This record gives sequence, C-alpha cells and structure tokens, in this order.
Amino acid sequence: MNTTASLNAELDHIEVERLAAGFIHTLRSGGLTVPVSSSLRYVESLRAVGLGNGDDVYWAGRATLVVRPEDIAMYNAMFLAFFHRDGSGFKVRFEDEPEAATIGIDEGGEGEGDASDDDTVALRYSATEVLGDKDFADFTKAELVEAQRVMARMRLTPAKRASRRRVASDRGTRNDLRRTVRAAMRAEGEPIALARTSTGTRTRRLVLLLDVSGSMEPYARVLIRFAHAAVVGRGRVEVFALGTRLTRMTRQLGSHDVDEAVETAAASVVDWSGGTRLGEAIGAYNDEWGQRGMSRGAIVVVLSDGWDRGDPEEMGRQMERLARTAHRVVWVNPLKASPGYEPIARGMAAALPHVDTFLEGHCLDSLATLADAIGA
Repeated sequence: MNTTASLNAELDHIEVERLAAGFIHTLRSGGLTVPVSSSLRYVESLRAVGLGNGDDVYWAGRATLVVRPEDIAMYNAMFLAFFHRDGSGFKVRFEDEPEAATIGIDEGGEGEGDASDDDTVALRYSATEVLGDKDFADFTKAELVEAQRVMARMRLTPAKRASRRRVASDRGTRNDLRRTVRAAMRAEGEPIALARTSTGTRTRRLVLLLDVSGSMEPYARVLIRFAHAAVVGRGRVEVFALGTRLTRMTRQLGSHDVDEAVETAAASVVDWSGGTRLGEAIGAYNDEWGQRGMSRGAIVVVLSDGWDRGDPEEMGRQMERLARTAHRVVWVNPLKASPGYEPIARGMAAALPHVDTFLEGHCLDSLATLADAIGA
C-alpha cells in the first residue's frame, strides 16, 4: 500500500493514545482480534515513528497488530476505513467516528466509574496482565515495583502434613476422656456427650535456595522479592543465597519494607553476582541446616539456571542427600522458557534426577505456577 502522503496537520493535535484506541476499536469492530499486549506495542510504535508520515503509521500497525498473514487484507480495509485519502493526504475519518476513545491503565481498583454524560469510551488494560508473561530480565524499575505488588498478593501456602498434636473433632477416631469429664461436670456428673479427637495438621516448612551468581543477576533481583513476600506473608519460610558459599538471608528479609529488606539481604551476601559452586553450596546447606532437621518434611525450592563451575558429581551427591530428607524438591529455572531449551548444563543435568518438579521461573505467570506447585 502506497501511503507516502503525510498525515493531515489535524492529526498533530490528536494524542497518540486516542488515535491508537480509535483505530484498534475499528479493527475489533471489523472482526480482527487485537490482544491487549499488541495494543500497547502499537502505542509504543506510534510514539517512536510519530504521526507525520502515513507509511510509518501503516507499518507501525501492520507490524504490531497483525499476527496471521490471512488478516492482512482485513487490516488494509480497516486502515482505509479509519484513514481516508484526499488531495491533501491521509486524515482520520472524524465524521464516521461515533465516539472518542482513550487508553487508560487499570491499577487493580474496584471503584465504580463516574457516570458522566460524555461519549468517551475507556479502553482499559491491567498492568498485571501485561506483565504476566514478560521476562524478568526486561523489567524496568516501575515494572519491578508493580511485580512486587503482584507477588505480595500471591497465595503462597505450602501443603499440610500430619501433626503429632490432636485436635477436637466431632468425627474423631479417638475418645477424649478429659473433655468428656469436663462436660459431664457441667451436667451434674452425667456424661451426656462423648468427646473425640482427630490427628491435627501443620503447614510444611518452605526452604528457598536462591542462586545469586552473575548469570542469574537479572532474575535474582526479582526472585529475592518473591522470597521476601514469602517470608513476610507466612511463618515457616527459610531463605538462603547460593553462590560460591552459602548465606542465610531469612532474618534480613523479615522487614516489611521491601526495599530495606532486599538491600540488607543483598549486602549480607558477599558473593552476589559472582561465581557459583552450586554443589558445594547445597552441600553446606545439607551439613549445617538440612540434616539437622530443616529439610525434614519440608518443600525445598532451588531457584537457579543450573550453571555450575563445580564438580557435577558433587552436585549429584548433594542433590541426592537433599531429596532424601525433603518432602519434595522443586527446581525453578528461568532458562527453561527459552525455545528449544535442553538441560545440558552439567550441574542441571546432574541435579534433575533428584528433582520432583521442574518449572520455569522467568515471569510472574511462572511464579504463580510455582505457588500452585508449592501448595499442591
């Protein structure tokens, strides 16, 4: 399509967001599916190329809004329906535009809209939905703040296990003589009801082992916030940093101020963004904490890309020890989401036979999957 004429000067007074929202509304009205993520990319593209050239506007939409080749013809038709050519160039077809439109951001609130009599339609999107599948390595500072809010709302509740303590239960399998006698004393010595107890439950301990080596740095800055949300949100959580040595970070992450907690925890790790000897670090955890009882009956989550400078045989031995004591071992690898990924790293290959669940860990959606796996 030859659209070499400039957009009419009238376009210069229209906000990019309004233009994008109106065009996307036209595309959807014509039957073209336009996801929210594509809409946002289109807005960014228009901001980059500007509104001064029809070719640029056409190709900005063609590159971001059209996914299937069979939709190109529909896009071309809708483009001409929204823009029309006359002697002076391309213009927005205002006379055919029934409503003005804007693009807004939904911060997650549930307030009711203001009932006004204007004809503005808000095409709103959820910042959480947009960030759901975005790679942590591409996060901006603002997106990191939004991600923290999302992680703080995640239900990170590990599975239950049987407790030695018994609790009162009408359907219990064991008689509770003490409660039965107490009830009888309130009824002039007559044992009217027989009290019973059943086996109680308690939440399993959650242990997070976070790889803080240089290769994990883009992801560690987000995953440590996930660990902070876990520590603050519930009780039995332990967090350790894996590098060339083992560092416990549970106490530092206990502050409710996330920035202070993360800064303090990172400062306590002397080998942050350095090398990694995963096998030796996991061995240190087994010796100092795991075999003493921390791993027994616990869910242990290793957050690492599996790149290890140490001996792979040592990794295999230590992961075997960890699997023997833990209730379940979950490995979260951000690289697993890469197309064609294979666990060929020596450390990862040695660890996998002793892992119960192998998950991705590159985006918020994958952390939601992790939260489900922990509570399964």
